[in-house]
Amino acid sequence: MSEELFEVTVTVNGALHRAAVPARRLLSDFLRHDLRLTGTHVGCEHGVCGACTILLDGLPIRSCLTFAVSVDGAAITTVEGLAAEDGTLHPVQAAFQDCHGLQCGFCTPGMVMSACGFIADHPDADADAIREGMAGNLCRCTGYAGILAAVEQAGGTFRASGADPRERHSASTDERSGGGGAVVGLEGTGAGLGDQE
Repeated sequence: MSEELFEVTVTVNGALHRAAVPARRLLSDFLRHDLRLTGTHVGCEHGVCGACTILLDGLPIRSCLTFAVSVDGAAITTVEGLAAEDGTLHPVQAAFQDCHGLQCGFCTPGMVMSACGFIADHPDADADAIREGMAGNLCRCTGYAGILAAVEQAGGTFRASGADPRERHSASTDERSGGGGAVVGLEGTGAGLGDQE
């Protein structure tokens, strides 16, 4: 007997996707296996570590705790949907790079997505508020100092620009000094920024 499938239509990173999925398919598995968006990492599969965090209608959620059928009609942003089309990093990604807020990179996509949601709601957060706001994401490598510095730097960038941190970055509005931001030579090195498997 085959498993019953349900039609799901979602907008992911600005693109409309339709798929037939079993009722028990987790959103993290739908993104990774059905849509091949492997930037969403799966760590604990219990909603504790935050590696699978994405934005659902602009709010950070744990995709390992959410069924794909429950997001029918929603707008989803994954880490792949943040950088500009030309590869220029989103200011949160750039801040993680600048502040050494990553090491192995496994937690980075979830950290970046949580930071985007946090900064949108708390653009003027101080260090204590940032620490509390990012407490739902675990990192086993960095000691958190670089991560907290990155969120603070990115918050300053968005305060100055007035842009929404949950939106895809536009290279023409790159606010970083030097105007750069594109990552060169990091593909496949495990350096992080949210795009390795």
